[in-house]
Amino acid sequence: MLRIHFTGEDLERTRLAEGPEPMWEVLLSLHKLTDGQARMVFDGWRREVHPKRASWARWLPLIAPPTGYSPDFLTPAVEAGSLEVGLDHVLSTPRRCIRMDIARLARERRPSGPTAELADGGRTGLRWLERALRDYHRVALAPFWDRIRSRVLTDLTVRREDQRRGGIERMLATLHPRARWSAPVLELPYPTSRDVHLDGRGLRIIPSFFCWGTPYALCDVDPIPALAYPVQQDLNWLADAGCRPSERALTALLGRTRATVLSIIAAEGGCSTSGLARQAGVSIASASQHATVLREAGLITSVRHGGSVIHTIRHPGQAVLEGSAAS
Repeated sequence: MLRIHFTGEDLERTRLAEGPEPMWEVLLSLHKLTDGQARMVFDGWRREVHPKRASWARWLPLIAPPTGYSPDFLTPAVEAGSLEVGLDHVLSTPRRCIRMDIARLARERRPSGPTAELADGGRTGLRWLERALRDYHRVALAPFWDRIRSRVLTDLTVRREDQRRGGIERMLATLHPRARWSAPVLELPYPTSRDVHLDGRGLRIIPSFFCWGTPYALCDVDPIPALAYPVQQDLNWLADAGCRPSERALTALLGRTRATVLSIIAAEGGCSTSGLARQAGVSIASASQHATVLREAGLITSVRHGGSVIHTIRHPGQAVLEGSAAS
């Protein structure tokens, strides 16, 4: 069980990420690549990635093992939003911190090869790490990023709706099916028994596509503690890979009101059907009908949350809006 202890100041400083964090998805997908969990969700992705293994394949999984400790410096305590920004923060980590993290990793497995060079804090180890992370991201994450981003944004919309309705406490209590909020402590399932005292620093809450089963927390000595939690998954997420709007669906899509509905969903980062109706100035039934057409055209994703349906934009939908703006 993980017990996170909040103060009033911590609740005020707790923030949701704005979208998927590439370095977190790198770390947690490396765990999923080798741990064999969630086969129905991730086995198709594993088959896609394994044949393309290259120089990263031997050593990266040793730095990010599926069980036990993974170095905290791989997931910087800042909101990066892009691979380039995330990598820049990783590579600019003070060597003292890298050595400390690798030393902690070495308690469980002896460093060797590039890992040992990282432990020495030399430039050779950092150059290898940058190249390996870039190669891995190109093979394992970049081809799937639109779908990863779509699921994360959908989940974030649900969390923000929870927070709007019941405040930060309700949002915390719904992060996981087994989450329990008993002020001022949030209890979450965890592989070990652990207490984290935020002490006024607040908490970064990061929805993660590749987080599975239980949340994942960074070491509680970090300047801004972070918690990654698993988003709701879709078993058919890989089958959605080549989804493109059909000619029939695009024909049905044309029209001012539907374009307005799509624009609202994009601008809000996600919207409930009732919120969509209110902003578009149409009935709930009409908003639901327009959303159905957009979803069947492959332009949005819709998920049910309690009594609401939450709609978020997909990459093809964003492309339609951008193409319309450019014309």
